[in-house]
Amino acid sequence: MEVNGKHYHTIWFEKGVVYMIDQNKLPYSFQIIQCDTWEKTAEAIRNMTVRGAGAIGAAAGFAMAQAFLQAPDPEKELYLLKAKETIENTRPTAQDLFYATAGVHSCSTAELAVERAQNLAEQNCNEARLIGLHGENLIRDGMTVLTHCNAGWLAFVDYGSALAPVYEASKKGKQITVLVDETRPRSQGARLTAWELGNENIAHYIIADNAAGYFMQQGKIQMVIVGTDRVAANGDVANKIGTLEKAILAKTFGIPFYVAAPFSTFDQNCPAGENITIEFRDPNEVLYTSGINPEGLVTEIRVASPGSAALNPAFDITPAEYITGFITSKGIIRPIASEIAGLFR
Repeated sequence: MEVNGKHYHTIWFEKGVVYMIDQNKLPYSFQIIQCDTWEKTAEAIRNMTVRGAGAIGAAAGFAMAQAFLQAPDPEKELYLLKAKETIENTRPTAQDLFYATAGVHSCSTAELAVERAQNLAEQNCNEARLIGLHGENLIRDGMTVLTHCNAGWLAFVDYGSALAPVYEASKKGKQITVLVDETRPRSQGARLTAWELGNENIAHYIIADNAAGYFMQQGKIQMVIVGTDRVAANGDVANKIGTLEKAILAKTFGIPFYVAAPFSTFDQNCPAGENITIEFRDPNEVLYTSGINPEGLVTEIRVASPGSAALNPAFDITPAEYITGFITSKGIIRPIASEIAGLFR
């Protein structure tokens, strides 16, 4: 996608250094950071400088390649194994991360590891592009689409998953309005999705997370499209906390609920959603928020009762029965085990 007239990937790798858009700074400033060691790249994944299923996968692959470049000759295998475990522990729910670390770790040389990591990032771009092409057919002119969290190009190397069909439909001249869940507690919808849509000149409105039911009840939403961090073999999905509520509401009001996902997000070794590890993050993400004060400075403030504690699950599980279909690079499939397995034949 383009920012200020220049094309950017969310993350890229050059001469042993990982470059990435600092998503913690958006939408207030657009900055590129550099990670010259695998430890720094892993920390960028953990602290969500880079986030989103596809972008996490690319970052993990690049970090694993950096580990190959940094590995000392003595005890190289042990060094690589420890690096792999550290990278995987940064975000335990995201399947793309494990897909990438396993793929790069299996390489025999640093040169092959770098090549594999680059190929995985290119694959991520291509799949997202195809998701956009297939998903665009679902969107009619004049539709209002609800999305949750950020599954746009910032969440992938490029194009995105849930927003890729929206971008493609817009390019073809369809008039679309997107309702953007704010997605507390980190507000990826209000901060990142809204920034992307504004950058693409697509009509959108930020809504409170608990307002979606009202708009569905009033007939103001015709489709829901979300991304996902892991898809189990039976079609259950893990996605940003709050997705389950939207899926239940959509089914209640007869609204199609689609999940956009590349192959790397499907986990055929995970039988069902109950087997997915749910990441719990720092309670302060719930208790505090940040924004720009009147002087234009980014400020963090507490928004909760002093002395109160918080629980902060980052994801929830949406059962397959609430999902209309998956938008994949091979087309639209139903959320049933046989069709999911068919993707890998």
